[in-house]
Amino acid sequence: MMFESIKNDIEKRMASTTQSFKSDMQGIRAGRASPSMLDSIKVEAYGQKMNINQLGNITTPDSRTINVDIWDASNVGFVEKSLRESDLGINPLIEGNLIRLPLPQLTEERRVEFLKMAGKLSESSKVAIRNIRRDGIERIKKLEKNKDIGQDDSKKFQDVIDQMSANQIKVIDEIIKIKEEDLSKI
Repeated sequence: MMFESIKNDIEKRMASTTQSFKSDMQGIRAGRASPSMLDSIKVEAYGQKMNINQLGNITTPDSRTINVDIWDASNVGFVEKSLRESDLGINPLIEGNLIRLPLPQLTEERRVEFLKMAGKLSESSKVAIRNIRRDGIERIKKLEKNKDIGQDDSKKFQDVIDQMSANQIKVIDEIIKIKEEDLSKI
């Protein structure tokens, strides 16, 4: 059925947006060092943008340090540059192929900055979900206009899409709430 393929497409796109948001939230530091903090950082290497975890091992020897052990020594400079230019506020220390990232104590100012960043990411993810919702509803209305489905089905399908977007926005709200609590506790 046509609606099923539209619904599946919308579900995939919304889930992908929510997953991307989750990943972005993990990159915002709340307390302990975590390898996922580096997930959003891209490095220009081998003629393309790559994730840091594709260029080396990421470990956390303690709660305030992240180590990145780069496999190819020629990429150390590229990784360092990307880390310095990131919005993490980390000053990398290089020891051969190993890059140490000592995480500074979170200041009140930095915490507020992280909260604002989380809020912006949350809002842009919700906008993306709403755009996917709008696209889905337009596709349903087009089916109705072309007489492929009736008015009752159109309304029912639009309600399903509305519910899907409401559920995804609720998930985003829950994630942001947890992140805000984490940032407030420190």
